[in-house]
Amino acid sequence: MLKEPIFRILAVSHQDNTINAVLEIDEVNEIFNGHFPDQPVVPGACMLQTVKEVLADALNITLRLVKADNIKFLTLIQPSAQSLQLNIAYQLTDNDIKVNSSLSSGEISCMKLQGTFVIL
Repeated sequence: MLKEPIFRILAVSHQDNTINAVLEIDEVNEIFNGHFPDQPVVPGACMLQTVKEVLADALNITLRLVKADNIKFLTLIQPSAQSLQLNIAYQLTDNDIKVNSSLSSGEISCMKLQGTFVIL
């Protein structure tokens, strides 16, 4: 888990192997002091960690990302961004979870992930 979450989860819906979450950025999170001074942006690692945490919480399990088939950081996210939409579509198997996920700000796509999580 993130020590000091960069995102606040405002709403989550979970239906038919799809999770949708509305997120808000904590603009005063100390991570922005170093990433990057005078031009703060949300770190990609925090975006990936949030996918993992929202998925794990929705399924009430512990996960680890073991394979990232495709990760695209398409647009920088500044702390002043309005609410963000996280979408996760998943397929559960006996040992892992295949995920297609995206993070967007309004109509702008910011991040896409195709990956595999293992259940711990």
